[in-house]
Amino acid sequence: MARQIKSAAQRRGELLDSAQALFFEHGYDNTTVNDLIQHAGLSKGGFYHHFSSKEEVLEALVERLASASMEQLADVLEHPQLDALARLNAFLSRARQMKVEQVPHMRGLFDTLFQPGNQVLYHRINAASMAVVCPLLARIIEQGRQEGCFDVPDAHLAAETILHLGAASYRIVARALHAAGTEDASKAADELEQALHFQGIVIDRILGLEDGSVNYVEHGFAQAIVQALAATDRQKDDS
Repeated sequence: MARQIKSAAQRRGELLDSAQALFFEHGYDNTTVNDLIQHAGLSKGGFYHHFSSKEEVLEALVERLASASMEQLADVLEHPQLDALARLNAFLSRARQMKVEQVPHMRGLFDTLFQPGNQVLYHRINAASMAVVCPLLARIIEQGRQEGCFDVPDAHLAAETILHLGAASYRIVARALHAAGTEDASKAADELEQALHFQGIVIDRILGLEDGSVNYVEHGFAQAIVQALAATDRQKDDS
């Protein structure tokens, strides 16, 4: 039987498949480059042909996950009967739902990204995600500009600014993450929800809308995230 020759794209995809499996099961910090190499069935040279470091693998994986998430939002992005504000709110609502659903899979990555001293890695990963999401958010904002609903001079710049608000929540998200499953969980979740509510008002101002026009967060969202984190931790302790 002739030996199957795989393309560079296939090999890279297999490495990312291995990274996703290992990072989610064992955590990013507990997975080594050698683990990735062995799981993917590659040589060390094969690994470094595609990626220069484990951090670069994580960036590529986050970009792929973000792309997959955006594909799940295609119906919202393409729905012909939605005006820009309705499309934006539907986009945000679906994104919140997906975040809650993804908590069990992403817990190991959260632990790494929100450890003290890992802010640089966090911002690298956030930039990889933003590169995927920003053009799609800019499309919605540009629609609003054309409709006369959003008062912004540049849709792409507005989208970048809005996405950077999320990155600015690093400290309060980290607090909620570490409080999950403790007596401080409810208070930390409330503080996170208040911060997200404030960010929603900031987005209204950026887009030139009345306060409360953008449904950036709904009541109970932060509590749902913290509870999902705690449930994931309990499942790990029981296994």
